Amino acid sequence: MEKINAAISGVAGYVPEYILTNDELSKMVDTSDEWIMTRIGIKERRILKGEGLGTSDLGTQAVKKLLEKTGTKPEEVDLLICTTVTPDMQFPATANIISDKLGIKNAFSFDLNAGCSGFLFGLSTASKFVQSGKYKKVVLVGADKMSSIVDYTDRSVCPIFGDGAGAVLLEPTTEDYGVIDEMLHVDGAGRKHLHQKAGGSIKPASHESVDAREHFIYQEGQAVFKAAVKGMADVSVEMMKKHNLTSDDIAWLVPHQANMRIIAATAKRMELPPEKVMINIQKFGNTTDGTLPLLLWEWEDKLKKGDKLILSTFGAGFTWGAIYLKWAYNS
Repeated sequence: MEKINAAISGVAGYVPEYILTNDELSKMVDTSDEWIMTRIGIKERRILKGEGLGTSDLGTQAVKKLLEKTGTKPEEVDLLICTTVTPDMQFPATANIISDKLGIKNAFSFDLNAGCSGFLFGLSTASKFVQSGKYKKVVLVGADKMSSIVDYTDRSVCPIFGDGAGAVLLEPTTEDYGVIDEMLHVDGAGRKHLHQKAGGSIKPASHESVDAREHFIYQEGQAVFKAAVKGMADVSVEMMKKHNLTSDDIAWLVPHQANMRIIAATAKRMELPPEKVMINIQKFGNTTDGTLPLLLWEWEDKLKKGDKLILSTFGAGFTWGAIYLKWAYNS
């Protein structure tokens, strides 16, 4: 029996229309365009505006575009996985809501949370369902409305995050394309440096927790930065060594968009020139689970069948990892 690989056969993305610029942000909090660009590399970010709109609305738009683009009918989808840290509600799963909004009736669906590494962990998970031979069309969507948990009085955090979503369709192939290998890691001790203090089972919402502004992102920037630089760079280089890949072999690095300095440090360790690194942090910021698929969506017309990609992330947990992927089609 031939080996079944899970290949990306289509990609789509969606970002809200509203653009929050650094200049506008500097009127909300004590910061400046120069401060943000020097330390993070973000010029603007997209924000989902509108009453009653949440992560499922972002994800629904991305998946809708994906299905239309690939000629896939909603009833043909076997599984939908949504990776997110900002679900519409604690339950049901945002994946269930997206499926309902799009008329995806013959699939099961669930959410996956691995911080900013969610899409990478989700890609590994989704590929296993395809590789089993049982599932033919699996949709993976990474979506986050980060503006819903950002404290816009905290100048160390609020410039970083934006809202957005991206989705890919995974299908089986017996050719040597798709997800080739993954290296995924966690260190739960890192949670003290990056988390949301309240809203979970150990500290449910209360007047006190709301007044203390504990339902927003808490981040110790230096500790996270140091761990992210080491984690992303180490695992990406390890993946290259495992598969005897040189910088010449790699067509693209697809890095999580958290900070330009982290991206640059990872590329330097991999000995990759800037022209081989996908970057859109300057216009979208850190969309958490949306970063990787939004990059693939924007660069799709530059990708060629057989291109070797390294996808690399770092996120809360701590979580980090890399996936070695061979692109399966020409646009």
